[in-house]
Amino acid sequence: MAKDTFYITTPIYYPSGKWHIGTCYTTVVCDAMARFYRLCGRDVFFLTGTDEHGQKIENNAKKAGVTPMEYIDPIVADLKSIWEMLDISYDRFIRTTDADHVATVQKVFKKLYDNGDIYKSEYEGLYCTPCESFFTESQLVNGKCPDCGREVHYEKEESYFFRLSKYADRIIELYENNPEFLQPKSRVNEMINNFIKPGLQDLCVSRTSVKWGIPVEFDKDHVVYVWIDALSNYISALGYGSKDDSLYKKFWPCDLHMTGKEIIRFHAIIWPAILMALGEPVPKRIYGHGWLLVGGDRLAKSKENTSSELVDPKEIVARYGSDALRYFLLREIPFGSDGVYTNETFLNRINSDLSNDIGNLVSRTTAMISQYFGGKLPAIKELTELDNELVAIMNGLYENVSAAIAEINVPKALAEIFKLVGRANKYIDETMPWVLGKDPSKKDRLATVLYVLSEAIRCSGILLLPFLPKSAPEILACYGIDASDKKLFESLSFGKLEGGIDVVKARPIFPRIDVKKELADVSAMMLERHNKELKAAAAKEKAEDKANEPKFEEIAIDDFAKVELRVALVTACEKIEKSKKLLKLSIDLGYEKRTVVSGIAEYYAPEELVGRKVVLVANLKPAKLCGVESQGMILCSDDGDAVNLVVPAEGAKIGSRVR
Repeated sequence: MAKDTFYITTPIYYPSGKWHIGTCYTTVVCDAMARFYRLCGRDVFFLTGTDEHGQKIENNAKKAGVTPMEYIDPIVADLKSIWEMLDISYDRFIRTTDADHVATVQKVFKKLYDNGDIYKSEYEGLYCTPCESFFTESQLVNGKCPDCGREVHYEKEESYFFRLSKYADRIIELYENNPEFLQPKSRVNEMINNFIKPGLQDLCVSRTSVKWGIPVEFDKDHVVYVWIDALSNYISALGYGSKDDSLYKKFWPCDLHMTGKEIIRFHAIIWPAILMALGEPVPKRIYGHGWLLVGGDRLAKSKENTSSELVDPKEIVARYGSDALRYFLLREIPFGSDGVYTNETFLNRINSDLSNDIGNLVSRTTAMISQYFGGKLPAIKELTELDNELVAIMNGLYENVSAAIAEINVPKALAEIFKLVGRANKYIDETMPWVLGKDPSKKDRLATVLYVLSEAIRCSGILLLPFLPKSAPEILACYGIDASDKKLFESLSFGKLEGGIDVVKARPIFPRIDVKKELADVSAMMLERHNKELKAAAAKEKAEDKANEPKFEEIAIDDFAKVELRVALVTACEKIEKSKKLLKLSIDLGYEKRTVVSGIAEYYAPEELVGRKVVLVANLKPAKLCGVESQGMILCSDDGDAVNLVVPAEGAKIGSRVR
């Protein structure tokens, strides 16, 4: 096994809401691959982190009445606690607010500017704040952001631009000459047909309307926009452009950028172009995986979970353990495609694979060694054809798993391991050791069967270490194997266990779950939670409504008595030519006729008003509006959306007072 390097990254996550299992998906996959290659003897650097600048965070912090750092620090701390809970073994957690990252971004921006790849101009267009992206009219879907489906708004400001259009041909050439660069292969056609062929536009890379970001060093009115800021984390974490760039020299180019399909174009088009402009190597591979769907929709931090499905990783780990969640994400989701999460599929997968398959194999085998050989592993005797069939699977297992990992097909890697586990369970049924144990003349055969089974457990347990970092060591501990031994992968062939070693009877590592009962319990819990949330939301809305009630200065009854309100009849009405909002009304008060100008032309046509009774402020000082003298004011209600006439009760006489 070659002792070379392996650099793997997750995208950096945006701390703007509540984390969910969809956030965990990419990171758990990257962690499993990082752990696997460490056990292969490779020098691994695993990077993850958070993207902490931008307008959305600035707005959220302002709304919360705190600084941006005060807003994001607890959210980032929460994410780190989730990674700890899920045994994520990153080598660095980078934050784009880190001082070394800020310095690198400023150097990258300056270098691109000095090279002529960045220039100043003016940007105007449609902007999506949550996605921090500009779009043309043609890119919108039903008038909304094509990525998140939210509203966009028009913005115009002075900006610096990166000459992305300059690199279109080189990016296509990169795809053609490096078929492994962008995977799965369907993503290549997507990038070319949807983005490159229609024509790459130069990229806005600075903002003046946003203050929460990295300042452009030579133009302090501008902050660096997300593309150069966020994407540069992959090299700033390695010390690119710093006095100590030893990690950069050691690990760059990156072996694998793992990212969701919604941001693949940033990694597969913008990032390579930036690196080309810097004169640096591009990553070796970029993989755009699918989404985790709940109720047919993609999970998003900004969306409330109104289903009965558990999506909070902390809750799932608390109920079922971290390895259960890791295993589901790694095994159930077809890599490269979208996967579906439901409480039921999760529980069934855990029962089927972890409880029934590996759990039963370990508990049955160690129990029989305890029963028939006093807890000592029997030495192997003569192997039969049936034994050799299982041995062959063991001996080829590492190669098969390694090939699947190299293809970035983690579900396939786990399927290979569980092929051995499944075959070993079938082997138990075929050899019937409980029958052999009753016949003293079959003791040697029983010894061989239990030894072969123990080797199947050892091989599968070792290869499960990257995927189940809590449970796999417990499996290996039954045979006295130290899971921290970095050379375990070198022992992945049959016959490494020594006869006579102590074997500990395993406890139920994955207790079987009563799915029907658990689903009912979870549904009841989620229903109760939703009801509480609805009540809390209603109470909050009521409190906000009360707080937002207009405050008026109190007046005395004598003040109100000064206002002369009269019932009047509209006898004629016409539009005022010079105005879109004003109508000229002829009013009959019974005792006199007047002309009144009213700003209700957007809500009423002139013919709608003729013959209607209205309430008139009759002692208002006359005023000229668009050249017409108005001798009073008619009363209307205004709720912010619509304006409606205040109408006297039926039978009210013209000229009568309103009080």
